[in-house]
Amino acid sequence: MARNGRQEQEDNPPNHGTSSFTSQTEFMGSTAAAGGNLRTALSYCVQQVRNYDYHHYLCLLHLPPAMRKAAFAFRAFNIETAKAMDVVSDPKTGLMRLLWWKDVVDKVFANKLVEHPVAQVLSSVVSERKISKHWLKRSVEARINDANRDDYAIPETISELESGLLLLLKALPHHVSKQGRIPYIPASIAEECGLLTREGGRSEVRMGDELPDAVFKVASVADAHLQKARELASSVPAEAIPVLLPGVPAQVLLDSLRRREFNVFDSRLSRGVHGISPLWYQIKLIWHSVRKKY
Repeated sequence: MARNGRQEQEDNPPNHGTSSFTSQTEFMGSTAAAGGNLRTALSYCVQQVRNYDYHHYLCLLHLPPAMRKAAFAFRAFNIETAKAMDVVSDPKTGLMRLLWWKDVVDKVFANKLVEHPVAQVLSSVVSERKISKHWLKRSVEARINDANRDDYAIPETISELESGLLLLLKALPHHVSKQGRIPYIPASIAEECGLLTREGGRSEVRMGDELPDAVFKVASVADAHLQKARELASSVPAEAIPVLLPGVPAQVLLDSLRRREFNVFDSRLSRGVHGISPLWYQIKLIWHSVRKKY
């Protein structure tokens, strides 16, 4: 027995380095697996942006490599919340998806695992950078408020829409109801253009020949915002200029609307990228990127 014990000791000498090496190998293996999962998740985010937000996808390619992961994560997050109401037939199901994404933001900032590629990349970004939880949650809450909005509710003034005015205009054909009600045109502008009707104590914006006039007024506000942003260019740090490159697609859409006389139902607005060829759009991006403009 004693001999067997000694032999066992001799055959398997104590090696304090072995357990350390094993644990280190296991750690490296798990790290590699985690890295592989993150790469897969990031690839998903990039593909989502490419498929659903192509004009911004091309903008993000001009960002410095160190910024791209965060940028694609935020854009993919925006896509997931934007799609929530569109991919379901029951609005309640869409609202539940939005509430789930709101909960995801809390979990990401609490360092809790969420089995979704966008959440995984967001978690990585949050762990590496100082990210505002408030702004992420606010973006989801805005969509939740929109989902809970009365079908007949219309903004009183353009200031209630805050941002994204041009994309709202482009999406108008998608949002017009079967009854011809138009959302997102402020009541004040609709009334100026003769599109506002009042029936039974309820105000509605209705389809009419004056719609291009209303679109022009909203687009003019968006154009003023864009020009103001460009006036501030001298105060923007050079390294932040690429982040503002989405000013280019905004200008492209404005120009396309102008060429189509602000008729949002003109099918040519849906061709290529905001109504121009993808090649010409990319040339514009390159020109602005090289010249540090937006």
